[in-house]
Amino acid sequence: MVDDGATTMPTWVKRAIVWFWLGGLATFYLVGVIRALGTLLVVLVVSLFLAFALEPAVNIMARRGIRRGVATAITFAAVALLAAGFSALVGSALATETTYLIDTAPGYIDDVEDWLDDTFDIKVEFDALRDEFLTGGGAQDLASRFADDVLNAGATLLGLLFQLFTVALFTFYLVAEGPKLRQMISSQLSERPAAVVTEIWDLAMNKTGGYMYSRSILALISAVVHWTAFVLLDVPSPVALAIWVGVVSQFIPAIGAYIAGVLPVLVALLHDPRTGLFVLLVIVAYQQLENYLLSPRITAHTMEIHVALAFGSVIAGTALLGIVGAFLALPAAATAQAFISSWLAQHPRNTNPAEPATPKEPPPAGAGKD
Repeated sequence: MVDDGATTMPTWVKRAIVWFWLGGLATFYLVGVIRALGTLLVVLVVSLFLAFALEPAVNIMARRGIRRGVATAITFAAVALLAAGFSALVGSALATETTYLIDTAPGYIDDVEDWLDDTFDIKVEFDALRDEFLTGGGAQDLASRFADDVLNAGATLLGLLFQLFTVALFTFYLVAEGPKLRQMISSQLSERPAAVVTEIWDLAMNKTGGYMYSRSILALISAVVHWTAFVLLDVPSPVALAIWVGVVSQFIPAIGAYIAGVLPVLVALLHDPRTGLFVLLVIVAYQQLENYLLSPRITAHTMEIHVALAFGSVIAGTALLGIVGAFLALPAAATAQAFISSWLAQHPRNTNPAEPATPKEPPPAGAGKD
């Protein structure tokens, strides 16, 4: 006779199977929701980062009696003007150098032919390549169109800003209504979680603001140094190229210095190969000076973050959100590190939980003596 009790499935097993499938379905649904709202989530994350970066400046103006909404509008206008000026300045330099390349390319081709003939007694004709750069050639038309497009970089940037209206709108309200938003969130929480949220918010604002401040100072120093070097080396468009190097090298993590150096080196090489070599040496030398002298001093009080953590956070941010994630990674990592350090300082670990963390009383006088 079969024992029914031995073959009956326990109730807890049935309940675990039900919860397992419900959890799987909920996870699948949640992943679908996150994917569907991926663009919105990225917009919110970017807006929150921009709000953290701009809020310190708005707070300074608000403390001086300027209404918070007006202070936010002034900050937004200043950032937009700086971005448009940078785009127009660099775009104009690119257009000028593109036009110069079009005009001088046939001469360079003739020089290469003569050099090969004189040095190696090799006669090579580049007539087809030369025709591409002359009137009616494919390279001529392509380069001309590119130059025209670069000249309109400022207008393109303004169009992009209109396309990013959602980000700007979220950022504006996050900055303008920052204190009210924090108060509203804290009012919905108990005392301890509210204190944690306030601490994280303040840390994120201070670290992100400090990051932007330190990067701006380093960018200004870099631009001034490179402008001086480019003027001495007689590099074309020294102001635009110096600003390009300063901004790109500081605000693109990890590979920004390499990207920034390519443009001035190519421009210098186009005019004089020896000048291009000197420009490369200047950029490399300044990068070493910045890494070992300037950057540690300037970022010491604004972005205290371990080098390994910074590098790992940039890789993780790039994997998650691409270039946006790489840009947000350093302030996020600095905020997390500062919060964890603060939490550990407030909650010292007891090495022996079985015993109270109180100092032992000294032994009575004469103890241990015969």
